[in-house]
Parts: sequence; C-alpha cells; structure tokens
Amino acid sequence: MKWLLLCLLFPTALLAQEPELVVGSKAFNEGVILGEIVTQTMRESGARVEHKSGMGGTGVVWSALKNGEIDVYVEYTGTLLGEIYASEQDDIGPRDLPDLLKRDGVQIVARLGFQNTYAIGMKRSLAAELGIHTLRDLAKFPELKLGFSNEFKERADGWPGLKEAYAMEHRDVAGLDHSLAYAALEDRKIDVTDLYSTDAEIEQYDLVILTDDNQFFPEYEAVILARIDLNERAPDAFSALSELEGAISEQDMVTMNAGVKLDKRMEADVAQEFLKLRREAVAAGQKARAMERQGRASLDQHSKQMLSDMARMTGEHLVLVFLSLFAATFVAIPLGVMAQRRRRFGQWILGGAGVLQTIPSIAMLVLLIPFVGIGWGPAVIALFLYSLLPIIRNTHAGLNNIDPMLIESADALGLPRGARMRLIELPLAARTILAGIKTAAVINVGTATLGGFIGAGGYGEAIFAGIRRQDDLQILSGAVPAALMALALQGLFELAERFVVPRGLRLSAPA
Repeated sequence: MKWLLLCLLFPTALLAQEPELVVGSKAFNEGVILGEIVTQTMRESGARVEHKSGMGGTGVVWSALKNGEIDVYVEYTGTLLGEIYASEQDDIGPRDLPDLLKRDGVQIVARLGFQNTYAIGMKRSLAAELGIHTLRDLAKFPELKLGFSNEFKERADGWPGLKEAYAMEHRDVAGLDHSLAYAALEDRKIDVTDLYSTDAEIEQYDLVILTDDNQFFPEYEAVILARIDLNERAPDAFSALSELEGAISEQDMVTMNAGVKLDKRMEADVAQEFLKLRREAVAAGQKARAMERQGRASLDQHSKQMLSDMARMTGEHLVLVFLSLFAATFVAIPLGVMAQRRRRFGQWILGGAGVLQTIPSIAMLVLLIPFVGIGWGPAVIALFLYSLLPIIRNTHAGLNNIDPMLIESADALGLPRGARMRLIELPLAARTILAGIKTAAVINVGTATLGGFIGAGGYGEAIFAGIRRQDDLQILSGAVPAALMALALQGLFELAERFVVPRGLRLSAPA
C-alpha cells in the first residue's frame, strides 16, 4: 500500500526496484557495522538488499523483524533473554532460544563468534583514587554521578536489575546517548557509565571495567536473526549468511569499531574491508590478516558514492516533506475555514492542533510505529500532524482580517456563500494562508531529519550516523543540506506567491 501511494504521487518511483530483502540495524556503531557486513554478504550472493541503518533501540528493530518489515538483523543472546523474553519463566537459558524464536517466526542463522557483554566502567584515575575495583565497591559511593545510555537505563538487564542486584542507592542517574557518554566521562559530567566490551574507546579514554562480582550480566553472543522463511525466499543469501558462522573475533570487532569511531571511516567501508580480508584469508588458507591493513577506496570512487548517497537522501527528504505538506494543506485549509465560520467549534479545532504541536517529535514517531511500522510511514504522519497548526491558524487569521465592508459588498451583489468564499475571501486571505504553508514547510524540513531515527532516510540518516561516530563533518553533511533546503523552499514559496496572490493585492501590500 505504501509503495502504491508513493507511485501514484511520484510517478518516477515506478522506475525504482523494490529491494528483495531488508536488513535492519540498531542505532549504535557496532550494530550498523554488523548490518553492513550482513548486507554486503547477501548482495554478493546476488540478492537485492536494502540496509535500514540506525533504526533505534531493541524494541523497534525486533518489532520490525517480527512484523516482516525487515528480514534480518544482528542481535545479542543476552538481550534476547534479558529483554525480549524477560517475561518468560525464570529458568530459560540460551538452549531455549531456538524454540522461543521459532514461536515468533524467527531463527538464528549464524553465531558470529564474539561476545559484546555489557560492563560498567569509569576513568581509571578516579577508580584508583576511590579504590573502586568491583561493582560492590561502586555501591559504596552513592554520591557518584551515573550516566547510562537511554536503553540501558530502562531495560531489565540494565540499570533496574543492576541496581537491585547490588543494592545501589545512587540517585543522580542521567540518561544520554551511548556515543556521548565517553566525552561526558572525560569532561567529568558523569563518573560512571555502561560500556560494551568491544568498544574501542575503553582504551582510548583509559577506562577501567569494574568486576561484575555477582555475575549479573549474562552472555551477549552476537547472532544473526532472520525471518523463518528466509531460506525458502532467498536460499543463496541464506547460505551466504550461514558462512559467517564464527567469522568475527572479539578483536576483529574492536578494530572495526575503532575504524569508525576513532578513524572516522564509514561503516560500509569498514565492513567491506573486513569481508575483503576474510575472503583473501580463506582463499589463501591463512589466518585473518590484521585489520590495520586497511585498504583505501580511490578518491574518485568515494566521491561518487558520496554524491550518490546525497542524491538519495535529498530525494527521501523531499518525499517526507512534500507528501506530508500536501496532505496537511488539503486538510488544514478547510479546517481553518470551518474554524473561522463557526467560532465556538473553531476554538476546539485550533486547540486540538495546538496540542498535537506540543507532543515531542521522537515520542510521536515511536507511538506511531506499532500502527504503521517503521520507515517513511510514521515520519509522514507525524510531519502531517505538525503541519496542521500553522496552516489552520493562518487560514483562520487571514479570513478574519478581511474588511467586513468587502463581505457586505459581495452579499449585496447576491453572491452565494460558496462563490463568495472562492472568489472573494480565499483570494484576499491567500497571502496569509501561503505564509502558513511556508512556515509548515520550513518546520517540516528540520523535523524530517528525525526520520533517520526510524529508518525513514533523508538527511537525518547522515546526522544520526555522525552522532554515533562523533564526527562533526558527518553531522554537518546532513544539517547543512537541510538548512539549504529550508532556504530554497522559502524562496520557492516567495516565487509561488506571484502566481497565487492576485496582482492587485501584491502591489498594494506593504514592502
């Protein structure tokens, strides 16, 4: 249905070929790297594959897999047992996972060969100063500031369970993005944070991992999850994924994470280099070569890829903005007319649109996912709802500001109410209405960047990738085009005013 609607509105979309398979990944560097490894491996088998990277947390990606919106993603066994199946009986373990997954239409295709366990860490210097070596020691210092990733702060195998297991009484516990926690430790904004054992920053920032005395954290073995029917739909791709069994060591993963986080390389390039080295090692019958021997793609090839990605993101961003704006304009102008004609009911219309505007964007997107899935669907609906208020309000204001004498003159001429609205009132209010549409368009350009959080594409994809890698240039590569698009749209609406607003009104308008 989504593709049909898009093709009806944008005929050029008919030329695009829908991907055969969709790979998802969570919104952190390692998840995106592994998603790229899976994607490129499947493409080498001849399958058409799309990678929806950085889709959000566990709940979002897992729901997308269960609902068939994606076909494959990489998860960790500890997350499956401690988060996804936390409500099952207490005695379940790794052996029960195949049956539990099968019940949800999912299977484990391959175990990648490394674990990325949760850990709690802090600056080595502070730990030595306070004599903190274990999590039991940490519990004795409730005055320390804790800063955990938002997902860890809420999940059962995260802070809630950890707090209970060690009877911790810390009250100063902040939630923040995992990629920002290291800088916060360095700046002493926080004292303790959650780590992934394969994070390259542990050594870079001279952190110490506190011993898990009570063995609270389970094993987090990286596994490829896929829809149960993947082998039937794409046997070659399934077979290629199976060959990744045991292919990645913990040191491989640390090195790949360092390539993205420290060397500022693209996840796709790091994944491609890993697969290239693996193929060479297999062909030569040797051990995997060191990841430091990283080949560099030619500048020309890299530039072409950047231009291709920018063109794709621009197209996706325009679809999000204009699809929502067209729908909002079609709905909001009649609502604005109704609000002006029926004053009491109009207050309800304006108030309702105002309430929608106060809902945080991220919350709106997450709330819509259970109903319309991931991708551009929830993003377009959210942008549509946010666009209503400025258009309704300006339509209402434009009609209210018309000189009553002009309305009386139209009535004296015997114009029916509908003709009066079409020939007199709407043309007179056109400048104000167009200003509301222009405001909604500019707001949409900025808000649409959040679509990158749920796999909707657009410039938000580059911005969220830059945040994950702490790469300012990557963030700017999404933020600057978004700002330029907003300016271009503003200029476009200024030009459109010449055609929409009657010439006499434009000439009489103040400069």
